[in-house]
Amino acid sequence: MWPKIAAYLLVINLATFIAFAHDKQRARQGGWRVREDNLLGLALIGGSIGAVLGQQLLRHKSAKQSFRTALQVIIMIQIGLLIGFTIL
Repeated sequence: MWPKIAAYLLVINLATFIAFAHDKQRARQGGWRVREDNLLGLALIGGSIGAVLGQQLLRHKSAKQSFRTALQVIIMIQIGLLIGFTIL
């Protein structure tokens, strides 16, 4: 079971980082953007590490406070769930 979970997390975090990179590129070119809801949705389903790396390494969505706050809430919920599952 753990190898499948690890593979899922690797794939979803890579996909999230790629989505951040794509959105950053589209922002520079003035093209259609990736919706913030989609970026946060990817973080919510396990891509929060990829989202944080995308923010930090690409300097994307790092200045928008509402986005940062939403991402921080998602991360806190995930940490809470992780702690809850390890206690059980």
